[in-house]
Amino acid sequence: MFDSIEGFLRSQNHLVPIRYSYSDIKKMTNGFRDKLGEGGYGSVYKGKLRSGPLVAVKMLSNPKANGQDFINEVATIGKIHHVNVVELIGYCAERYKCALVYDFMPNGSLDKHIFSPEGKLSLSCKQMYEISLGVARGIGYLHQGCDMQILHFDIKPHNILLDENLTPKVSDFGLAKLYPRDDRTVTMTAVRGTLAYMAPELFYKNIGGVSYKADVYSFGMLLMEMASRRRNRNSSACSSQKIFPSWVYDQFAKGRNLQIGETTKEESEMVKKMISVALWCIQMKPTDRPPMNKVVEMLEENIELVHMPPKPFSYPQALSAENNGMNIRSSDLSGACLDSITRDISGR
Repeated sequence: MFDSIEGFLRSQNHLVPIRYSYSDIKKMTNGFRDKLGEGGYGSVYKGKLRSGPLVAVKMLSNPKANGQDFINEVATIGKIHHVNVVELIGYCAERYKCALVYDFMPNGSLDKHIFSPEGKLSLSCKQMYEISLGVARGIGYLHQGCDMQILHFDIKPHNILLDENLTPKVSDFGLAKLYPRDDRTVTMTAVRGTLAYMAPELFYKNIGGVSYKADVYSFGMLLMEMASRRRNRNSSACSSQKIFPSWVYDQFAKGRNLQIGETTKEESEMVKKMISVALWCIQMKPTDRPPMNKVVEMLEENIELVHMPPKPFSYPQALSAENNGMNIRSSDLSGACLDSITRDISGR
């Protein structure tokens, strides 16, 4: 693993992040005293640079055998800078001690703000809308603003960080891949991502090739959660009820708006626009989803200019059944109980 990482670092001629020693990492974290969180990758600690700024230090406790997760992070965000992409300040690579040093995000990850307890919404509809627009711009930059196309493959609320001004930053590039910008599809040797946000073409090859449209799908699922303030997938869901996106589509088709607490007319329009764009992003076929630059345009447009998308489906068999005029058994689709959804969204 160390040889792979060292070989990669030696090949990088224009790497901006600073290389720190392990002793430097220990000093800046005060001996790993203040733990911010942990996950499958390892633990994150709060630190402080000698020059004063606060940082978040991610210690990779169990890097992949070839150090690929470390290499992915450094290779993708080590050379780019965008207001909506987390900045990699430095790294450490000493044998099996690998660390990544980022700007500290005082408002944490987006999931803590989306899934607030009922009646305790920490962010307004306008703030949530502005965050969604920033995330879309960040992903669009990864797809079209870099020399190489960067596919994230793990867009979800946990990987969106918020700074002191609630500016969103796309983070965690451990699963990311770089491809030439003119590549329409990419070759995948293994499924990657988080299940509730993964595009269907990662599972069903007959839908279409894997491309940047997989990130568009993930963003759509994220946007749906941001607009509705609830999770798209529920582990305690009733299999006999519709999935949430389909239910939302039906409400829109009937002219009903989703009410998220006390909202003004302007806020209701924002929610409606976010849901409409989300429904476009989660279309079954990759070719039916808009690219991220178009997604940004749609979010910025007046709601009347955002056309109603086709009804989304969760699985190819559902799409096939609909096209053949067959009745789809609701038990074939996974999702949340409709009664629970109604209570969560409309408060009834």
